[in-house]
Amino acid sequence: MLGQQFYHETMRKVVVAFGTIFNNIHLVRKDNNGNTIQTMKVPLAYGPREKFLVRLREDADLTKQVAVTLPRIGFEIQGLSYDATRKLNRVQRFKKVKTGNTKQLDTQYMPVPYNVDFQLYVMAKQSDDALQIVEQILPYFQPDYTVTINDNADMGIKRDVPLILNSVGYEDNYEGEFQQRRAIIYTMDFTAKFYLYGPVSSSKVIKTVQADSYTDMPDQSPKREQRYTVTPSPATADADDDFGFNETTSFFTDAKEFDPETGEDKGQV
Repeated sequence: MLGQQFYHETMRKVVVAFGTIFNNIHLVRKDNNGNTIQTMKVPLAYGPREKFLVRLREDADLTKQVAVTLPRIGFEIQGLSYDATRKLNRVQRFKKVKTGNTKQLDTQYMPVPYNVDFQLYVMAKQSDDALQIVEQILPYFQPDYTVTINDNADMGIKRDVPLILNSVGYEDNYEGEFQQRRAIIYTMDFTAKFYLYGPVSSSKVIKTVQADSYTDMPDQSPKREQRYTVTPSPATADADDDFGFNETTSFFTDAKEFDPETGEDKGQV
Protein backbone atom coordinates (compact mmCIF):
# COMPACT_ATOMS: atom_id res chain seq x y z
CA MET A 1 0.00 0.00 0.00
CA LEU A 2 2.49 2.63 1.16
CA GLY A 3 5.53 3.40 -0.97
CA GLN A 4 3.79 4.58 -4.16
CA GLN A 5 4.61 8.24 -4.64
CA PHE A 6 1.76 10.58 -5.52
CA TYR A 7 0.91 14.21 -4.80
CA HIS A 8 -2.27 15.86 -6.08
CA GLU A 9 -1.61 19.18 -4.27
CA THR A 10 -5.13 19.10 -2.83
CA MET A 11 -4.27 20.64 0.54
CA ARG A 12 -2.10 23.26 -1.13
CA LYS A 13 -5.01 24.24 -3.37
CA VAL A 14 -7.31 24.58 -0.35
CA VAL A 15 -4.79 26.84 1.43
CA VAL A 16 -4.35 28.98 -1.69
CA ALA A 17 -8.12 29.23 -2.20
CA PHE A 18 -8.63 30.28 1.42
CA GLY A 19 -5.96 32.98 1.24
CA THR A 20 -7.18 34.27 -2.12
CA ILE A 21 -10.57 35.15 -0.63
CA PHE A 22 -8.96 37.74 1.67
CA ASN A 23 -6.30 38.98 -0.73
CA ASN A 24 -8.26 41.89 -2.19
CA ILE A 25 -9.48 43.86 0.83
CA HIS A 26 -8.99 47.63 0.73
CA LEU A 27 -8.99 50.25 3.45
CA VAL A 28 -10.18 53.86 3.03
CA ARG A 29 -9.30 56.62 5.46
CA LYS A 30 -11.18 59.93 5.52
CA ASP A 31 -10.79 63.25 7.27
CA ASN A 32 -13.41 64.95 9.46
CA ASN A 33 -15.14 66.35 6.36
CA GLY A 34 -15.57 62.91 4.79
CA ASN A 35 -12.89 63.43 2.15
CA THR A 36 -10.77 60.42 1.23
CA ILE A 37 -7.17 61.00 2.26
CA GLN A 38 -5.75 57.50 1.85
CA THR A 39 -6.64 54.23 0.13
CA MET A 40 -4.59 51.11 0.66
CA LYS A 41 -4.74 47.39 0.03
CA VAL A 42 -4.47 45.43 3.26
CA PRO A 43 -1.43 43.10 3.09
CA LEU A 44 -1.99 39.39 3.57
CA ALA A 45 0.57 36.85 4.81
CA TYR A 46 0.68 33.23 5.93
CA GLY A 47 2.19 32.79 9.37
CA PRO A 48 1.46 32.58 13.09
CA ARG A 49 0.05 35.60 14.88
CA GLU A 50 2.70 35.48 17.60
CA LYS A 51 5.41 36.02 15.02
CA PHE A 52 4.04 39.43 14.08
CA LEU A 53 3.31 40.40 17.69
CA VAL A 54 6.90 39.70 18.70
CA ARG A 55 8.08 41.77 15.73
CA LEU A 56 5.93 44.68 16.89
CA ARG A 57 7.19 44.51 20.49
CA GLU A 58 10.83 44.34 19.42
CA ASP A 59 10.52 47.38 17.13
CA ALA A 60 7.64 49.50 18.35
CA ASP A 61 8.82 52.53 16.38
CA LEU A 62 9.43 50.51 13.19
CA THR A 63 12.97 51.77 12.86
CA LYS A 64 14.28 48.62 11.25
CA GLN A 65 14.49 48.36 7.48
CA VAL A 66 12.08 45.40 7.43
CA ALA A 67 9.02 46.58 9.33
CA VAL A 68 5.63 45.09 10.11
CA THR A 69 2.99 47.56 9.04
CA LEU A 70 -0.53 47.70 10.37
CA PRO A 71 -3.23 46.98 9.42
CA ARG A 72 -2.42 43.47 8.31
CA ILE A 73 -4.22 40.16 7.71
CA GLY A 74 -2.62 36.81 8.45
CA PHE A 75 -3.73 33.20 8.59
CA GLU A 76 -2.41 29.76 9.45
CA ILE A 77 -3.46 26.11 9.65
CA GLN A 78 -4.56 24.96 13.10
CA GLY A 79 -5.11 21.25 12.45
CA LEU A 80 -6.64 18.44 10.41
CA SER A 81 -9.39 15.99 11.35
CA TYR A 82 -11.19 13.10 9.66
CA ASP A 83 -14.87 13.75 8.92
CA ALA A 84 -16.80 10.47 9.25
CA THR A 85 -20.12 12.15 8.37
CA ARG A 86 -19.00 12.61 4.74
CA LYS A 87 -17.51 9.13 4.27
CA LEU A 88 -17.97 7.65 0.77
CA ASN A 89 -18.13 4.06 -0.44
CA ARG A 90 -14.54 2.81 -0.36
CA VAL A 91 -14.94 0.26 -3.18
CA GLN A 92 -16.29 2.68 -5.79
CA ARG A 93 -13.84 4.25 -8.21
CA PHE A 94 -13.50 7.18 -10.58
CA LYS A 95 -12.67 6.29 -14.18
CA LYS A 96 -11.18 8.49 -16.90
CA VAL A 97 -9.54 7.84 -20.25
CA LYS A 98 -5.86 8.70 -19.99
CA THR A 99 -5.01 12.07 -21.50
CA GLY A 100 -3.08 11.59 -24.74
CA ASN A 101 -3.67 7.82 -24.84
CA THR A 102 -7.24 6.73 -25.49
CA LYS A 103 -6.30 3.06 -25.09
CA GLN A 104 -5.43 3.56 -21.40
CA LEU A 105 -7.94 3.94 -18.57
CA ASP A 106 -7.09 5.75 -15.32
CA THR A 107 -8.91 4.63 -12.17
CA GLN A 108 -8.91 5.98 -8.64
CA TYR A 109 -10.75 4.98 -5.47
CA MET A 110 -13.14 7.37 -3.76
CA PRO A 111 -11.48 10.19 -1.80
CA VAL A 112 -11.27 10.47 1.99
CA PRO A 113 -13.13 13.36 3.72
CA TYR A 114 -11.09 15.67 5.94
CA ASN A 115 -11.59 19.01 7.65
CA VAL A 116 -8.83 21.58 7.93
CA ASP A 117 -9.07 24.34 10.54
CA PHE A 118 -7.80 27.81 9.68
CA GLN A 119 -7.31 30.81 11.93
CA LEU A 120 -7.49 34.24 10.34
CA TYR A 121 -6.43 37.31 12.28
CA VAL A 122 -6.88 40.99 11.49
CA MET A 123 -4.35 43.30 13.17
CA ALA A 124 -4.71 47.09 13.27
CA LYS A 125 -3.62 49.98 15.46
CA GLN A 126 -6.83 51.96 14.93
CA SER A 127 -10.26 50.63 15.81
CA ASP A 128 -11.91 52.03 12.66
CA ASP A 129 -9.33 50.29 10.43
CA ALA A 130 -10.04 46.93 12.06
CA LEU A 131 -13.81 47.40 11.83
CA GLN A 132 -13.58 48.26 8.13
CA ILE A 133 -11.71 45.03 7.41
CA VAL A 134 -13.97 42.84 9.53
CA GLU A 135 -17.10 44.32 7.98
CA GLN A 136 -15.84 43.40 4.52
CA ILE A 137 -15.45 39.75 5.58
CA LEU A 138 -18.35 38.76 7.82
CA PRO A 139 -21.33 39.42 5.45
CA TYR A 140 -20.09 36.70 3.06
CA PHE A 141 -20.16 33.92 5.67
CA GLN A 142 -23.67 32.80 6.65
CA PRO A 143 -21.97 30.91 8.18
CA ASP A 144 -20.24 29.35 5.17
CA TYR A 145 -18.82 30.52 1.86
CA THR A 146 -18.20 28.02 -0.95
CA VAL A 147 -15.28 28.06 -3.37
CA THR A 148 -14.68 25.73 -6.32
CA ILE A 149 -11.21 24.27 -6.75
CA ASN A 150 -9.63 22.02 -9.37
CA ASP A 151 -9.56 19.24 -6.83
CA ASN A 152 -7.80 16.53 -8.83
CA ALA A 153 -6.33 17.58 -12.16
CA ASP A 154 -5.22 14.03 -13.03
CA MET A 155 -8.84 12.83 -13.06
CA GLY A 156 -10.42 16.12 -14.15
CA ILE A 157 -12.37 16.52 -10.90
CA LYS A 158 -13.63 19.89 -9.65
CA ARG A 159 -15.29 20.13 -6.27
CA ASP A 160 -17.01 22.78 -4.14
CA VAL A 161 -15.26 23.36 -0.82
CA PRO A 162 -17.37 25.06 1.90
CA LEU A 163 -15.49 27.40 4.24
CA ILE A 164 -17.39 27.67 7.53
CA LEU A 165 -16.92 30.56 9.96
CA ASN A 166 -17.04 29.09 13.46
CA SER A 167 -16.27 32.03 15.75
CA VAL A 168 -14.95 35.60 15.94
CA GLY A 169 -12.73 36.79 18.78
CA TYR A 170 -11.57 40.27 19.81
CA GLU A 171 -8.44 41.42 21.62
CA ASP A 172 -7.06 44.88 22.42
CA ASN A 173 -3.70 45.14 24.18
CA TYR A 174 -3.96 48.91 24.65
CA GLU A 175 -3.52 48.53 28.40
CA GLY A 176 0.06 48.99 29.54
CA GLU A 177 2.84 51.56 29.23
CA PHE A 178 2.58 54.50 26.83
CA GLN A 179 5.61 53.22 24.94
CA GLN A 180 3.83 49.98 24.11
CA ARG A 181 2.40 49.89 20.61
CA ARG A 182 -1.32 49.23 20.38
CA ALA A 183 -2.54 46.24 18.39
CA ILE A 184 -6.25 45.51 17.91
CA ILE A 185 -6.73 41.89 16.87
CA TYR A 186 -9.82 40.18 15.51
CA THR A 187 -9.43 36.40 15.36
CA MET A 188 -11.69 34.29 13.14
CA ASP A 189 -11.79 30.50 13.16
CA PHE A 190 -12.75 28.68 9.96
CA THR A 191 -13.23 25.07 8.88
CA ALA A 192 -12.76 23.93 5.28
CA LYS A 193 -14.35 20.64 4.22
CA PHE A 194 -12.36 18.92 1.48
CA TYR A 195 -11.30 15.48 0.24
CA LEU A 196 -7.91 13.77 -0.08
CA TYR A 197 -7.27 11.47 -3.04
CA GLY A 198 -5.16 8.34 -3.32
CA PRO A 199 -2.94 7.22 -6.21
CA VAL A 200 -4.14 6.84 -9.80
CA SER A 201 -3.85 3.42 -11.46
CA SER A 202 -3.64 2.93 -15.23
CA SER A 203 -4.80 -0.10 -17.21
CA LYS A 204 -5.51 -0.96 -20.82
CA VAL A 205 -9.06 -0.69 -22.16
CA ILE A 206 -10.76 -4.08 -22.56
CA LYS A 207 -12.24 -4.37 -26.06
CA THR A 208 -13.08 -8.07 -26.20
CA VAL A 209 -14.72 -10.33 -23.64
CA GLN A 210 -14.89 -14.05 -24.34
CA ALA A 211 -16.32 -16.90 -22.24
CA ASP A 212 -16.38 -20.62 -23.08
CA SER A 213 -19.09 -22.82 -21.52
CA TYR A 214 -18.80 -26.51 -20.71
CA THR A 215 -21.62 -28.92 -19.85
CA ASP A 216 -19.24 -31.48 -18.38
CA MET A 217 -15.74 -31.20 -16.89
CA PRO A 218 -14.02 -34.62 -16.96
CA ASP A 219 -10.43 -35.05 -15.89
CA GLN A 220 -9.18 -35.11 -19.46
CA SER A 221 -10.24 -33.35 -22.67
CA PRO A 222 -13.37 -31.48 -21.58
CA LYS A 223 -15.65 -30.65 -24.49
CA ARG A 224 -16.74 -27.05 -24.83
CA GLU A 225 -20.29 -26.46 -25.90
CA GLN A 226 -20.67 -22.70 -26.33
CA ARG A 227 -18.61 -19.50 -26.67
CA TYR A 228 -20.02 -16.07 -25.86
CA THR A 229 -18.12 -13.04 -27.24
CA VAL A 230 -18.78 -9.33 -26.72
CA THR A 231 -17.03 -6.54 -28.68
CA PRO A 232 -17.71 -2.78 -28.91
CA SER A 233 -19.59 -1.35 -31.86
CA PRO A 234 -17.84 0.21 -33.69
CA ALA A 235 -14.64 -1.73 -33.03
CA THR A 236 -12.58 1.48 -33.18
CA ALA A 237 -14.50 3.07 -30.28
CA ASP A 238 -12.50 4.48 -27.36
CA ALA A 239 -13.45 4.25 -23.70
CA ASP A 240 -15.00 7.73 -23.61
CA ASP A 241 -16.95 7.33 -26.89
CA ASP A 242 -20.67 6.64 -27.23
CA PHE A 243 -20.74 3.04 -28.43
CA GLY A 244 -22.84 -0.12 -28.40
CA PHE A 245 -21.99 -3.84 -28.24
CA ASN A 246 -21.85 -6.78 -30.64
CA GLU A 247 -22.77 -10.08 -29.01
CA THR A 248 -21.84 -13.37 -30.70
CA THR A 249 -22.67 -16.92 -29.62
CA SER A 250 -20.80 -19.89 -31.15
CA PHE A 251 -21.38 -23.62 -30.60
CA PHE A 252 -18.70 -26.35 -30.63
CA THR A 253 -18.42 -30.14 -30.30
CA ASP A 254 -14.61 -30.36 -30.06
CA ALA A 255 -12.22 -30.52 -27.12
CA LYS A 256 -10.14 -27.49 -28.02
CA GLU A 257 -9.17 -24.76 -25.55
CA PHE A 258 -8.53 -21.10 -26.15
CA ASP A 259 -4.92 -19.94 -25.73
CA PRO A 260 -4.92 -16.30 -24.47
CA GLU A 261 -1.27 -15.84 -25.46
CA THR A 262 -1.73 -16.71 -29.13
CA GLY A 263 -5.43 -15.84 -29.36
CA GLU A 264 -6.13 -19.17 -31.07
CA ASP A 265 -7.83 -22.45 -30.19
CA LYS A 266 -5.60 -25.45 -29.57
CA GLY A 267 -6.03 -29.10 -28.72
CA GLN A 268 -7.37 -32.21 -30.34
CA VAL A 269 -10.40 -32.12 -32.61
